[in-house]
Amino acid sequence: MSEPSRRISGEFGHVPVMRDRMVELVGAGVEGTGATRPVIVDGTLGAGGHTEVFLETFPDAVVVGLDRDPSAIAQAQDRLARFGDRFIAYRTRFDGLGDALDDLASDGRLPGEFATTGVSGYLFDLGVSSMQLDQAERGFAYSQDAPLDMRMDPDSPLTAAEVLNTYSHGDLAHVLSAYGDERFAGKIASAVLREREQEPFTTSGRLVELLYRTIPAATRRTGGHPAKRTFQALRVEVNAELDSLAAVIPAATARLGLGGVAVFMSYQSLEDKIVKKALAELTANRTPPGLPVDLPDTAASFDLVTRGAEKADAAEIERNPRSAPVRVRAVRRIRSRPGH
Repeated sequence: MSEPSRRISGEFGHVPVMRDRMVELVGAGVEGTGATRPVIVDGTLGAGGHTEVFLETFPDAVVVGLDRDPSAIAQAQDRLARFGDRFIAYRTRFDGLGDALDDLASDGRLPGEFATTGVSGYLFDLGVSSMQLDQAERGFAYSQDAPLDMRMDPDSPLTAAEVLNTYSHGDLAHVLSAYGDERFAGKIASAVLREREQEPFTTSGRLVELLYRTIPAATRRTGGHPAKRTFQALRVEVNAELDSLAAVIPAATARLGLGGVAVFMSYQSLEDKIVKKALAELTANRTPPGLPVDLPDTAASFDLVTRGAEKADAAEIERNPRSAPVRVRAVRRIRSRPGH
């Protein structure tokens, strides 16, 4: 099978969400920084779909792909081997990007001009990847019975089973409510504590059965799959996703070159709220109102590239149903980084 056919067939994973728009947004950063060999960072590499498009579209670019999942790294390296040293995979949680870029620069794997031009474009495609959902043994999907794992990094100590089997009623209810927006968090937590006294939770199928019994029938008929919110909440807790997201935004934008663009794709409201708030702070002008000119160091260093949150259109959703919940926000650096 030829290389293009392999990619189209899905051997290397699913079609990247909003592929053309991501190329357009990241491309604005590539053009804006004017770097001879621009550096693009795919902060959520997964199987490498977006990275592949960037490497094909921007032939002078070096793309650094970050992921905490070694199986994702291995699959992306296979997929992108033809690009040679223009593709660099680095295993880390994405809020470790500062150390990653420093390591790569000191090892001479990034272009020499990177020290002055910085990152031209970032993409953060948040949440669980299509590849992880499709690996039943990882326990991310509620549609298949599997071990209650949900770790994006298999070396991390906390699993979904441990959350269910060891958290107090209050802590578990908080996780389900805060990270899953689950109306019946307290009721589900009570049911989990009763069940685990009989036998610890080990598989997703048993949890799904409990949720069917616990969530009222009327809600099950109208609220989507009864396990959706609980599985999301457990995944976010196990992987500290929201803490990582809050930490990565300042780390990433601090290294964004003048004219560079950072793009964030959120799939649930908690992620989008964090991104929206952080980007609003980055683009805020801190000159007191009423003054005729900006005071030194109070003008915003960034402006918004997107107005509000962009959504996938009907054609995109039909082509790629996983794009339905996505919300895209992007920001561009308009003033030089300190010291540059």
